[in-house]
Formats: sequence, structure tokens, C-alpha cells
Amino acid sequence: MNNYEYIIASLPELTAGWKFGEKRPEDYIEEIVSLCSEKDCSTISFLRDGFQDEKLDKEFYKKALTHGNSFIRAYFLFDLNVRNAKVRYLNRALGRPSDKDVMKFPEDSEKEVAEIAEADFEEAARLENVLNSGDILSRERGMDDLVWEKIDSLTTFSYFDLNAILGFITKLHIVARWYGLDERAGREMFKRLVDEVRGTFKGVEYNG
Repeated sequence: MNNYEYIIASLPELTAGWKFGEKRPEDYIEEIVSLCSEKDCSTISFLRDGFQDEKLDKEFYKKALTHGNSFIRAYFLFDLNVRNAKVRYLNRALGRPSDKDVMKFPEDSEKEVAEIAEADFEEAARLENVLNSGDILSRERGMDDLVWEKIDSLTTFSYFDLNAILGFITKLHIVARWYGLDERAGREMFKRLVDEVRGTFKGVEYNG
């Protein structure tokens, strides 16, 4: 039996001065994993592998784009598109060929993955605007805002299922990164994350 409702309902209460303190993002994830089935834990593990740059090779994306979970497939297609767009942006800035170091999948050997990877990138124009914005922190925040919105779109109708949990963990990863860059921004983002999930829980509970 899955415990998605309990996981969402057991998120911490926040105060104005809330900080991660002794409880780190890893602790929250360990708690979530302890309440999930073996199959769900495997999917969560795959998702978290995608947060490690050294694991993001062609083999990883091939598995991600054909994964059995819909959030994994859609999120990592978006992630691949964002990373390739960033590479092209840097190539232009450095005067290099546009597609240098861009990850592609030859159709003759990986037709299914190639067709998925070539799907329209709806957020391309917005990402381009973000990349052309001012300072580095503004660009980073803009890209993470875009990722956050994408997660929202992928979990719109996910209330008490694995995709809701995967979305939460992905947002938590963003929050943790911002704590390293700007603690105040990280704290605000975590409050936003918990408020969103608690609001969903209460809304569904009320309407149930």
C-alpha cells in the first residue's frame, strides 16, 4: 500500500525564520523513501541520478526518455532541451559551431529516442530570454523558475500519486541548491514548495 497522502500531510510546519538547520534535504528524501514501495524507490533513485551531472550521458537520457514513469520521461526531455539550449547559447557567445557538444541521438541507431528528443521545445523562446538576461544569479533564478513551472505543469492532476512525490523531490533539489547560493531565496522557495503541497492536500481533502 502506498503512503502518498501521509507523505504530503507530514511535511514540516514552517515559521518566518525557518531554516534547514540540522535536518537537510537528504533527511526529507530518506523519510519519503522509507514510506514508498520498492518500485517507487527505484524510480526515485533514477530521478536523483539525474541531479548528478556526471551521470547525464546518452545512456541515461535513453533510459529516461523511454522510462515507464510519465514524469521521468517528460521532465528529462525538458532537462535535455534546456541543457542543449544552454550549450548552443554558450557556443554562440564563444564563436563556436552552434551544435558543438550538443547531445543528439542518430535516428539510424536510436530511432525511438531520436523521435522523442526531437519533439517541440515549447519553452525555447522563454529560456532564450532568460539566458540573455543580466547577471549570473538572475539567469540561474530565471531558469529555475522555468523548471519549477514545468514541474507544476507535469503534476497538475497529480494529488496523491508518485508523480506528485517526484515533483516535490525535484523542487526540493532546486531549493537545496539555492541555499548554497542565497539562503534567504532558498528559504522562500522551500516555504513556497510546502505551501503549494499543503494547499493541494487541504483542497483535495476538503473536496473529497
